[in-house]
Amino acid sequence: MKPLKDLLAELVLELRRKKLTVSFAESCTGGRLSAAVTEIPGISDIFVGSVISYANEVKIDLLGVRREALIDEGAVSEIVVLQMAQGVRQQLKTECSVAITGIAGPTGGSPQKPVGTVWFAACGPNFESTERKSFVGSRIDVQDQAVYHAAGFMLRLLNQSPELRTTNRDPEDRINRDPIKKVSKQK
Repeated sequence: MKPLKDLLAELVLELRRKKLTVSFAESCTGGRLSAAVTEIPGISDIFVGSVISYANEVKIDLLGVRREALIDEGAVSEIVVLQMAQGVRQQLKTECSVAITGIAGPTGGSPQKPVGTVWFAACGPNFESTERKSFVGSRIDVQDQAVYHAAGFMLRLLNQSPELRTTNRDPEDRINRDPIKKVSKQK
């Protein structure tokens, strides 16, 4: 497994090559993905910002997550993470977004959603994808694994989207509302 720094460098290179901006919505990682990517010099050309939405009210008020989704499915769910990704992409006007929500522990788990359960969503100009992972270890271990997975998840989706070629986008036009395809994966 390559170091996070190298994985993020690959992700940033691919975003730059395709001239795409990105934003993050983070819950259980508390801004760790944003902190890691902002260690890269000159990142402001593609990274617009993030929303750390730890509380449900922040998910609702800033990201547009539907209250009913939180009540019916809980904060750690596919529908909520997808709405987080869609919301941050819209609010920050980026072409791409990544969202993370989960249970880092050591408490808060349940038989249906044990500690280490993390949902991811990534949105782009013509794709939306979600994925559920189960991580083990301490709270910090779960957070670190979630950050690493989120970077790799987005990179994989960018590489799998042949229609995402270098664009001639206007830097002032930071959102593309093209039709999307949805992929969901649980592991």
